[in-house]
Amino acid sequence: MKAYIIYDSMYGNTQKIAQAIGEGLTGEVTVVSVGEANPSELKTCDLLIVGSPVHGGRATPALDTFIKQLPANSLEGISVAAFDTRFEPEEQGVGLRILMSVIRYAAPRLAKALEKKGGILVAEPEGFIVENKEGPLKQGELERASKWAQQLSLAKEVPSTTVS
Repeated sequence: MKAYIIYDSMYGNTQKIAQAIGEGLTGEVTVVSVGEANPSELKTCDLLIVGSPVHGGRATPALDTFIKQLPANSLEGISVAAFDTRFEPEEQGVGLRILMSVIRYAAPRLAKALEKKGGILVAEPEGFIVENKEGPLKQGELERASKWAQQLSLAKEVPSTTVS
């Protein structure tokens, strides 16, 4: 399996998660920031994983633009998955919890955008927890990211586990 992981990171937390996901996958894995991502590489991968910190309920502008600029059906037949880094709602004040319930998270939006480009979603969008705006990651999140990647590898090997 050939996997391509594209991420954007503001404080390094999403980058760490992307690298942990890369380490949890089997086969040939490339992990790149969105600024280094090459759209032509997508044609050769079996699995594309995209991740971003939550930025106003969405992916970062750079990652959002990258996906929007992909040609229609450019991900046809490619397995895709999405993740984000976010706050844990239960750990926030009531005002921020209400705001988070309204604006939501980046990963589900990323997953839909990848599907619109023809990608086949192989896992529910995943969120990894940061303890505050600049981090650090909540203890155990790097290990959880690696385990999520292992599940993606299994899902890629068994097409019947595809999520619709």
